[in-house]
Amino acid sequence: MQESAEFAALRTKFRRFVFPLTALFLAWYFLYVFLAVWAKGFMATRVFGNITWGLILGLLQFVSTFVITMYYARWADREFDPAAEALAQKMGGHHQ
Repeated sequence: MQESAEFAALRTKFRRFVFPLTALFLAWYFLYVFLAVWAKGFMATRVFGNITWGLILGLLQFVSTFVITMYYARWADREFDPAAEALAQKMGGHHQ
């Protein structure tokens, strides 16, 4: 099955979605780390009350994780899982 054109297309579809999203998230994460280490003044700047840019950006890390997870789950439900299921059914049919 792994050598089939359909499986290769499915793997490519997965990688084209997941790799850029992973790269984007890692860039965002490392930007936060970079700012925390080399822009301490900025991260300590109060936006309002005791709320700093560091706190806001840190909380946005959690928000972005949930957003990415929800985005992936919707994409997988709509695009990837049906194609994977169809391929599994097709491959299962060849073995009977």
